[in-house]
Amino acid sequence: MTVIERSALLPHAAEQVFDLVADIERYPEFLEGCVGAEIHERGEETVTATLRLSRAGISHGFTTCNTMTRPEKIELTLVDGPFDSFSGQWMFRALGEAACKTSLRLHFELSSGLANVAAGKLFDKVALDLVDAVVRRANQELGAAI
Repeated sequence: MTVIERSALLPHAAEQVFDLVADIERYPEFLEGCVGAEIHERGEETVTATLRLSRAGISHGFTTCNTMTRPEKIELTLVDGPFDSFSGQWMFRALGEAACKTSLRLHFELSSGLANVAAGKLFDKVALDLVDAVVRRANQELGAAI
């Protein structure tokens, strides 16, 4: 099983960063390798969405159900994709009124097969870049630290 853990300190309120991460439809605008995002269902606290990833001629999609607890966390549960198992969690911890620690933790195991090995390499790269992409986007949208 692969575990990815990344975190960053941001000079933005937890609520603002939560909203940026929860805005799944806009991921293709700032996440390299994300070529599509589709919302299938949006409830009061859950969003089911598919991300389409593509890099170096390899394309795959996966669907998650995202449980939103604003502004503290977003829990990700696999609905469909090239994984035997997948779960994840975004955490947003306020550090005063104008800063937060944003963390991402992903656990996943790919299904066997050659195509899924390629999907795994693609997903690893995008997942490792995700927190950095959120930091860049937050600074663009919300303003960089002074």
